[in-house]
Amino acid sequence: MARLERKVIIITGAGSGLGRAASIHCAQEGARLALVDVNVPRLEETKAAVLELCPEAEILLTQADVSQEDQVSAYVETTKTRFGAVDGFFNNAGIEDRQVMTEDVDTEFFDHIMTVNAKGVLLGLKYVLKVMAGQGHGRIVNTASALGIRGAGRQAGYTASKHAIVGLTRNAALEYGALGIGINAVAPGAILTPLVEASLRQVNPNDWEEAAEQFVAHNPARRMGTPEEVAAVVAFLLSPDSSFVNGAVIPIDGGQSAQY
Repeated sequence: MARLERKVIIITGAGSGLGRAASIHCAQEGARLALVDVNVPRLEETKAAVLELCPEAEILLTQADVSQEDQVSAYVETTKTRFGAVDGFFNNAGIEDRQVMTEDVDTEFFDHIMTVNAKGVLLGLKYVLKVMAGQGHGRIVNTASALGIRGAGRQAGYTASKHAIVGLTRNAALEYGALGIGINAVAPGAILTPLVEASLRQVNPNDWEEAAEQFVAHNPARRMGTPEEVAAVVAFLLSPDSSFVNGAVIPIDGGQSAQY
């Protein structure tokens, strides 16, 4: 039997990148999926990608802005109504930063990135934990970042928001571990996703691939990671195999964080 057989997994930011890769991987592990994204066409693309590999997969699609509390409570309630439970939650949705020096930060955009990345994770935790606490079980994986465990230049908002996610993860793990709920975070580094590509295009608008080459030159693995490599770790953390893992923040960055 697959590790996630019949488990109900909510995935936010499912329309692309890590969310899409995790959707496919979890379906291959037997999960029933509740996929959430603000972009409906991208959600439909993810559903098609899942069904191409797993034609029998059960999939619920919900459009939601994770920074809006009523929409978060709605996607959780819709999932519970459809499937009867929430066994796992990949709390993944987020946005990239504008790369500027701290003195040039647009404070309105700083508020926006903190609202989506940090408050969005908090709201997901708030409503999913209500369900899981009633069940007496559950697994949650928050998407932090390598920049949530170290510093970076020219990304004040993103770095602050991802540090916040690390704090939220550890806080909730301490609160809910005794209730049979494991809460962990992944901290991806140089993973080739649309979000990372957009960030690299800010570094070098004319040749983002050259920017990527310069970026990975300092990585011990000498390459960028793939969304599928992150998805494999996420699936493990959502599965019973990680039953004694709680409050962990796991770097997935080719060893780059080991240098700091």
